[in-house]
Amino acid sequence: MNKINNISVYILCGGKNIRMQKEKGLVLYKSQPFIQHIINAIKPISKKIFLVTDNNLYQKFGYPLVNDEYKDKGPVGGIYSALKHSNTHYNIILSCDIPNITTSILNTYLSKEIYQKEITFLKDEQYEYPLIGVYSKHLVSKFEEAINTNILRLLRLIKCMDYKTIEIEVNDKVYVKNINTRQELELLKYEML
Repeated sequence: MNKINNISVYILCGGKNIRMQKEKGLVLYKSQPFIQHIINAIKPISKKIFLVTDNNLYQKFGYPLVNDEYKDKGPVGGIYSALKHSNTHYNIILSCDIPNITTSILNTYLSKEIYQKEITFLKDEQYEYPLIGVYSKHLVSKFEEAINTNILRLLRLIKCMDYKTIEIEVNDKVYVKNINTRQELELLKYEML
C-alpha cells in the first residue's frame, strides 16, 4: 500500500471496556498506549488519520476526533460515524486493541485487491478480524439502516454485503490479535519475547 493519498484511516477507540476495566486505547504496552502503536503502524500509509471517540483524552495524540453519531451502538455505530465523516471512497477501519499491528502487515494484506469489494478484511483459520479492514464510503446508508433496525452484530451485517476476506499466514496471527483483558495483555507480553 505504501503511502496512499486517497484513503482515510479511522481507529475505533470506543467501547465500554468492561473486560479490560479501563480505556483500551490508552492501556500501556511496551511503554506506549495501544493507540500509539496503531498510529505508528498507519502513519507511513496515510496522512488522513482520525480517531473515532467521544473521549477527549485522545486529543493528546494530535489527530482529529470523530464523535459517535449514535451512542452505544458498538463497532457498527463506530464504522457508521467514520464513513459518514469520511471524504474518501475507501477507508481503513482499525480497532484500538491491536497493539502489535505493523505497517508491514497492513501493506502485505490490505493492499491485496482491496478495491474489488465493498468490504475487505483479514481472517485466519480460526478467527475473522472485521476491524482490520477496508470499507467503502458508499456503505454509510447500509450502516445507518442497520443501526435503525438494531442489527448491531458486525459480522452478521457484513455478511449481508459484498465482502472479501484475506487469510493471513499463521506466523502473522500475533500481529492482529485483539487484546481485551488484562490476562490477554500479560500473555501477549510473553508471546512477543
